[in-house]
Amino acid sequence: MTSTSRRLRFVAVLVTAVLSSATALTGTPPAAVAAAAPWLTVSEGFASFRIPAADLENAMGTVSSVVVEGNFGPSANVADLGLGRSGDAWTSVIGPLPAGLYHYRLRGDDTKIVGDPTNPATVTSDPTWRTILIPGDSARLLADVPAGRGGTVETIAYPGGAANVWTPPGYDTRRARPYPVLYLRHGAGGGHADWTELGRARQILDNLSVQRRMEPMVVVMGDSDATDAEPGLTHLMRAVHDRYRVARDPAHRALAGASSGGVQALQLALTRPGRFAYVGSFAGAYPDGGPKIDARAVNAGTRLLRLYTGNVTDPAYNPTYRLLRKLDRAGVRHQFDGVNPDAGHNWTAWQENLADFVPRLFRAAPRHGPSAGHLPLRHAFSPPAPGTTPTPWLTRLANGDTFVTVETGAEFTDARRVTLWGNWAPGGSWVNVPLTRVGDRWRGTVGPLKPWFYYYKFIVDRVSKKDTANPTSITTEPTWSTFLVPGQRSRLLADVPPGQGGTVETLTYQSTVAGQQRSAYVWTPPGYDPRRAEPYPVLYLQHGGGQNYTDWLEMGRARQILDNHFRDGNLVPMVVVMGNGNVPDFARELRENIVPAARAEFHIADDPARKALAGLSMGGFQTYDVLKKHPGEFAYIGTFSAAIGTPGSGVDPTGYDATAINNGTTMLRVYVGNVTDFVYPFTMATMAAFDRLGIRYEFAGVTEGPHGWDAWQKNLIDFAPRLFRSEAG
Repeated sequence: MTSTSRRLRFVAVLVTAVLSSATALTGTPPAAVAAAAPWLTVSEGFASFRIPAADLENAMGTVSSVVVEGNFGPSANVADLGLGRSGDAWTSVIGPLPAGLYHYRLRGDDTKIVGDPTNPATVTSDPTWRTILIPGDSARLLADVPAGRGGTVETIAYPGGAANVWTPPGYDTRRARPYPVLYLRHGAGGGHADWTELGRARQILDNLSVQRRMEPMVVVMGDSDATDAEPGLTHLMRAVHDRYRVARDPAHRALAGASSGGVQALQLALTRPGRFAYVGSFAGAYPDGGPKIDARAVNAGTRLLRLYTGNVTDPAYNPTYRLLRKLDRAGVRHQFDGVNPDAGHNWTAWQENLADFVPRLFRAAPRHGPSAGHLPLRHAFSPPAPGTTPTPWLTRLANGDTFVTVETGAEFTDARRVTLWGNWAPGGSWVNVPLTRVGDRWRGTVGPLKPWFYYYKFIVDRVSKKDTANPTSITTEPTWSTFLVPGQRSRLLADVPPGQGGTVETLTYQSTVAGQQRSAYVWTPPGYDPRRAEPYPVLYLQHGGGQNYTDWLEMGRARQILDNHFRDGNLVPMVVVMGNGNVPDFARELRENIVPAARAEFHIADDPARKALAGLSMGGFQTYDVLKKHPGEFAYIGTFSAAIGTPGSGVDPTGYDATAINNGTTMLRVYVGNVTDFVYPFTMATMAAFDRLGIRYEFAGVTEGPHGWDAWQKNLIDFAPRLFRSEAG
């Protein structure tokens, strides 16, 4: 970013992402609008939203903020992705998303909800939702089987509701032996079509059948009464018995459900044992207390009782822990699939549960333990009582995944809606996660988070607020807080042991370009000797638009990266100067003010062969400008998410002297984020222009991440150890 216009565009995207999730949803969905082009396109796992502003206004009226609400948050939980206004459309990109089924809808100004009229994959129980499948190896069971090889789904009506009924390939109404039957229940607020539209039950059953991993059976997905399941289930079973060739004896009947449907299945298994020989609860939050369990009757009448739960973000996690202990004490035989570490209380988990449960029905199952990669449940999830412990509070699972719990202060007790904005979407993108009121505070748990550096803030009724219980601070982003999840992946971002790192000093200088006194941070390596014979090589490292010299330390973790690389022996002893680039003519500021001031205070080289210049975003644009105007003054050049030319006018190779650049530059290394980085196409065009001009450069490859700190930290980690190797021998 090298100008106010491009900086404002980036800031607008962030602001929209932050402000776009606030008060509780109200009102009825407006009528759908006709739209010619798809609002959502998916390519290689990246979901790109482009919604014409006119279409959205026709559907919602005038709005100032728009989000996509979908299950692309951590643990596949629902989160808000902010859209930014770009010309005549609202746009955003997220990804790469893991393979799976996603549901989404649009929300404007918090209260106006519409479905995507360009996507026909609707959800019957809530028509504002749409679904889309992102294919991949991990979602093979969710894909359609070849035409003609799957079963058949038909809808039937019965007193009190409707049901979708799946019959297996080759279903024979005159078969001598009736088919066993599974009754599959949905959760509260859902409907009979949920298991086919959100659970992909048809595809899961078809694939298991084609792979011969299940017994031929009939699967009935009926409407569930949230208050009293038994009467409705009885009516449904009668209708199925009348219409299908299914068994009526309990030994050939199974019952399972998700969420409240799982609770219903458990209640029938434990209080009316013997009606179903096979019972599965997919994240059923079975209530504490209740009648005494007759273990002898349950064991005699139930061949399989298998429980499932998501991770600590699943409301059924603690109830499942308590139920497991209760069943153990009562002597009830049961199986537990283990904790799914990657999913919460959602269809992503329940799809996996169905795929695990069905092959165990009406046959001898070869293995009774947890699914591969699932974790034991040895204790309840018990974060500190509200108001007793500073946040964030980190919980680490047995597999190394970490969950972060945060809470607001009591000052937001009257807030209508509070969300948590942070860089926990794929690649470090930003989504809002809803928080829950706990007493006079708001609290939420997010994860699983891999080891890395995270930043976040509260959004309280559409206003950004700092987590005042977290002492970290960011100078240029006063509402942000940070934390580090430790681990091997984040080792280079962690503090080194005391006394083993370099030193950071503040350099004050007079800027003739800005007409004021300014500051820079300067890192010197361990053992820095201002009297050594040979001056130290120097890297001038620049920030981006809307930032200043503090950001590379406070957000970029430059000190930790340099300290760890030096401690590992990967860094040539050098000095790193992080100056203030907020000037209209950075080339002048650098050459006339920053460099002379740094040389006056530190023992650093002025030999171009021992000088490097790098910058992110705006700082990268400035770096290219210096390369164009003064080729050869810095032998090492690095650009992170930047391009040549001026923002808004496209790539402009005018003025670049290929011969001078090639002769005077030892290394020109180019970095950019993935397609979620809005500079991506400009960076690619820059390299194409360099190819035409004959300018030598290195492309580091696409960095996983958007136009943000996750990518730029990785860029510095890669760039710094490459410097001054040739002149060091």
